[in-house]
Amino acid sequence: MKRIGLLGGSFNPAHRGHRRISLAAMQALGLDELWWLVSPGNPLKAAKGMAPYPARLATARAMARGTRIRVSNIEVRLGTRFTVDTVTAIVRRYPADRFIWLMGADTVAQFHQWKSWRRLAGTIPIAVLSRPGYEGDARAARAMGWLRRFVHPAATARSWTNWSAPAISLLRLPPDPTSATRLRALDPDWHLRFAQPASRRAPQELI
Repeated sequence: MKRIGLLGGSFNPAHRGHRRISLAAMQALGLDELWWLVSPGNPLKAAKGMAPYPARLATARAMARGTRIRVSNIEVRLGTRFTVDTVTAIVRRYPADRFIWLMGADTVAQFHQWKSWRRLAGTIPIAVLSRPGYEGDARAARAMGWLRRFVHPAATARSWTNWSAPAISLLRLPPDPTSATRLRALDPDWHLRFAQPASRRAPQELI
């Protein structure tokens, strides 16, 4: 049995903050692997300003290099658009492994808008990754009105495989202020450096 974390996102672009918080979460949760699920398109985000998918996938691969982070285009291959459908498919495809969903504290405020979010929470445990300035918002989020009865202390996070979903833990991780929005503002054409066709890069997708 592998202990695997799932972190979905646009990775527009992937940056050192993604890497640092992912490695810290792997340590806090005792994960064997962490999968970055690069989304072809977030239903809650505008398409304007979104770099081409191959470029976003390439930056994730570059940022994950040398770690136990695995970069995946599984949502493209499955044809799924919503997290609940992706997670359901992954759990069915890998029944011998245990999965936990990772999400940033800044995302919790929108969680109640996700498709079938209660079903998602009932499928696998959730770990909330701290983000500077968002901890209070995460605790006050609308979805937490339902989820707070299922909160597990961060000190017990390594025991998440013993939890029965719904289960959620708010992790306190070393802060990193890196922002994809700021990186795009400083370098709007960053994706042009990653315009090489995906077929010419070494594959890192999941089996």
